[in-house]
Amino acid sequence: MSQPERGSRVPREQGDAGGYRPGYEIAAERILEYIVRERLEPGDRLPTEKDLAEAVQMSRTIVREAVKILSALGRVSVQKGRGIYISEPEGALWEKSFSRFLPADLRQVDEMFEFRRTIETATTRLAAQRANPAQVKALRDAAQQSADAAENDDLDAFTHADETFHRAIAVAAGNVFLSETVASVQRLQRQVSVIGLAGVAGGSLRVAAEQHLAISAAIAAGDESRAVECICEHIDTTMQQFQREIRHRLFPSDGTSS
Repeated sequence: MSQPERGSRVPREQGDAGGYRPGYEIAAERILEYIVRERLEPGDRLPTEKDLAEAVQMSRTIVREAVKILSALGRVSVQKGRGIYISEPEGALWEKSFSRFLPADLRQVDEMFEFRRTIETATTRLAAQRANPAQVKALRDAAQQSADAAENDDLDAFTHADETFHRAIAVAAGNVFLSETVASVQRLQRQVSVIGLAGVAGGSLRVAAEQHLAISAAIAAGDESRAVECICEHIDTTMQQFQREIRHRLFPSDGTSS
């Protein structure tokens, strides 16, 4: 069987048309699917690189790149001279269900955003009640950093500012459990960005930055209702962008619009 090479068209198992996706991205997705299918648990050892390449029907070179990506995301651990292992959960709130997350599975991505909306509605409401002046300043600074990054179409800088902004809301909420949960969900969303779609369109960054500024202003004013309204709009907008991009990448021949 011929091996898909980097930058080639790769057919999806669902039978729909494949599209141009980096080989390492597809291999990473297939490795995660393999882990779930084989019911492997944190601490379990994965097959050798050669056997793993055969299991996911990709070349060893591409699988090696995919393993590096998964290692950077904390999903696997490469131990020199010992092999590749499923990473142990990171932090007390990194539940087993999180460790089985498939970042290119539309259903799971929808569930992740549903969970995120619930958690961040709570943190935003509490932040509007409890934020002190230093926390408000941290929020405003992060929101402005995201606006500056959006203006320059700098996705890396925007991603960093975005994560800083949402962590700042969680910190202002004054609840360590909510704060740690937000951090865990951010790790999941980062996996979607890297494996499922590798970023969002530059134009959408400006929309998100404007929403950050509106959220920070509402929290600074202590306006709970407005803050919650803004965070819900922000998360829903982000979810729709992710859904659109993933569908486009998985099913590029689908002519439907959303």
